[in-house]
Amino acid sequence: MTMLPIEPILGAVGAALGAGGCVVLQAPPGAGKSTRVPIYLLEQELVAGRILMLEPRRVAARATAERLAAALGETPGGRVGYRVRGETVPGARIEVVTEGILTRMLQSEPDLPGVGCVIFDEFHERALQADLGLALILEARAALRPDLALIVMSATLDAGPVAALIGAPVLTAEGRAFPVETRWLDRPWAGPRARLETAAAELALRALDETEGGVLLFLPGQAEIARAAGLLAPRLGPEVRIQPLHGGLPFARQREALAPLAAGRKLVLATAIAETSLTIPDVRVVVDAGRARRPRYDPGSGMTRLVTERVSRAEAEQRRGRAGRVAPGWCYRLWTRGEEGAFDAFAPPEIAIADLTGLALELALWGAEPGALSFLTPPPAAAFAGARALLADLGALDAAGRITAHGRGLARLPLHPRLGHMTIEGQRLGVGALACDLAALLEARDPLRGQGGPAPTDLGLRLAALRDPARVAAEHPVDLDRAAIEALRVEIRRLRAALPRGDGSGGGASPGGVLSLAYPDRVAQRRPGPAPRYLLSGGKGVALPEMDRLAAAPMLVAADLDGDPREARVRRALAVAETEIRALHAGRLTREEICAWSRRDRAVVARRRLSFGALVLEDRPWPDAPPDRVAAALGEGVRQLGLDALPWTPAARRLAARVEWLRARGVDLPDFSGAGLLATIETWLTPWLAGMTRAEDLAALDLRAALEARLDRAARAMLDRLAPAEILAPTGTRLAVDYSGAAPSVSVRLQEMFGLTRHPTLGPDAVPLVIELLSPGQHPVQTTSDLPGFWARSYADVRRDLRGRYPRHPWPEDPAAAEPTRRAKPRGT
Repeated sequence: MTMLPIEPILGAVGAALGAGGCVVLQAPPGAGKSTRVPIYLLEQELVAGRILMLEPRRVAARATAERLAAALGETPGGRVGYRVRGETVPGARIEVVTEGILTRMLQSEPDLPGVGCVIFDEFHERALQADLGLALILEARAALRPDLALIVMSATLDAGPVAALIGAPVLTAEGRAFPVETRWLDRPWAGPRARLETAAAELALRALDETEGGVLLFLPGQAEIARAAGLLAPRLGPEVRIQPLHGGLPFARQREALAPLAAGRKLVLATAIAETSLTIPDVRVVVDAGRARRPRYDPGSGMTRLVTERVSRAEAEQRRGRAGRVAPGWCYRLWTRGEEGAFDAFAPPEIAIADLTGLALELALWGAEPGALSFLTPPPAAAFAGARALLADLGALDAAGRITAHGRGLARLPLHPRLGHMTIEGQRLGVGALACDLAALLEARDPLRGQGGPAPTDLGLRLAALRDPARVAAEHPVDLDRAAIEALRVEIRRLRAALPRGDGSGGGASPGGVLSLAYPDRVAQRRPGPAPRYLLSGGKGVALPEMDRLAAAPMLVAADLDGDPREARVRRALAVAETEIRALHAGRLTREEICAWSRRDRAVVARRRLSFGALVLEDRPWPDAPPDRVAAALGEGVRQLGLDALPWTPAARRLAARVEWLRARGVDLPDFSGAGLLATIETWLTPWLAGMTRAEDLAALDLRAALEARLDRAARAMLDRLAPAEILAPTGTRLAVDYSGAAPSVSVRLQEMFGLTRHPTLGPDAVPLVIELLSPGQHPVQTTSDLPGFWARSYADVRRDLRGRYPRHPWPEDPAAAEPTRRAKPRGT
């Protein structure tokens, strides 16, 4: 028997556990770590108590338990057992569990009584539950179980950070069981111009032609597997058997894909489920399409969408290793060698990109904030805050962020908190069975497929298929997956058994009403127009296919969306009546009396509204809106339109200019600048808007009076004294002072200023008034800020130039001593 690469370092693993109680073990795919490490610990009696080994997927947990039991000459149920969702086979010494099972065990008994060692297998996948489980184990180990042994194993993990986190040495097994020859494309495939499964199928046919043994083709999802199988089946001989492998298959079908064929060759079409911890004995060839499907959560929209992305180099290496598990093999890659350098080194950890609602609930149940636990990658703050907000909205957390009794009930259910809330509330309403049906349909593989197009969005068809599949198949253009329906029925029975008892006194609810309990933020109201476009109660826009059977529904609940940030496409939904939304969500309804400026109407709009989130259920005129609210709304309209919307008379402009000129000189007066007036509209303008509702009504406003009202008696007296609106010429003529320029100024006929020997000044600092002297014909003659100096120095030249042109007007030689004159009398008087 060939010695596995892990064998030489098993002794070092035992020594590390004896010295510090924990170790990080790196070994390439096929090295034998999943099988040999727990058995070595058992054989050498290095652990007192049971060994828990965590696997990221159910199929891997079952398969690993079977391999371990076989290595001991047993079947699961003796010394080796496993626990996965919905299935438990006890094991006396070794128990293989999925990561969520460990979390439940820790939440129930943090000291893990009877457990001597916990092994995190395939930790490089960085599943959210694995990160959480490790953080909880580290806290439990520090506080309650310092004797608990801990091993973290991985094929492609960057081991340094996790070793530093847990304080453990890193042990590395070199080499692999068998060599694998890698073959790349000579040139990039057509990419977006051709379907991925088409190119992958062609590469698989080439691999079948050039190699021997079973072939494992990696594709991103079930849809690509189905399409690739349809392309390959007509081109393969009877000696090649196509076998799908993904998480939605019943375990019997998964086991069939893992078992060796008695004759011929197998072609296994698998998702990433086959990357780790699975040995398919007769597979010697891997064909890697180079894509992985990951959930990406957007905290802004509260939606998760599945994205298809390039695999990382670590994932590609992990897949390649599947070809060398039992014999020398080959790996065909659907990319060129040059393209590989642009791949990310590692896939993003799930905690960084996933919906964190379940994590937030678990931490609340544990009683810890994320920062208090040792996470290899801390949860992103925005996504975690969004998760806690959702839990509070569901009643799982109180105002202080502590878990409630309802939250503890949600944590006990093997469901996303949204669906758990739906089942518990459904039970209260007397429709717990219906709620369990819906929860199973949303968590499991879709039993419906469209004929020549996407499956209908209506979850009601799926509920009908659970009860009478033959009728649904006969009456609707869909194909039914009978195996998926049977798996759903098993899941439904399990959920109903887990549901707490309820009195069922709530009066019932329709399927759409029950679904709205899980997705109160995704109740959708049809928008006006022919296209089936909807607005969600959470504020986002969504759309249905135009020919969908729900396209005419005025209101529906969208449970599954494609996550498009612009306008998501609805994939699963149920119609619901508005009356039911009002009844089930009475506490979420908001009654508003809205009095606001309408930019479109250029008027104040006053209405009474009943809203459910972003949805308006009632919208009626509010004819008797309070005058003060109407005036305030019109004031806001002025702020939006700008001050030019007001009727600025010359007197109003001069008043504002006088105030601003004095303020610039340090005098304490209200702010009459444009920015200042806009900022204080509520105090100076709104009281003058009584009876007005539209922009056109502003023409009737006495703006000068509104502005002057801002000034108290003392301020008006100061303004008149330091910045008067007018000054008197020596003739008694009132001259309006212009404050809009660099300095205050007036314009006046030269003859009216005769006899003035002291130049006028304004303001607290006696700024000279700028005087524009005019000829008798009203043309500018001179501008001066020193009238006595003008009389003495420049007047003689002006007199000489103008007295011949205006002989009937006085031109005295000494203007400072002359009598001022208003104007010459007309001839004949």
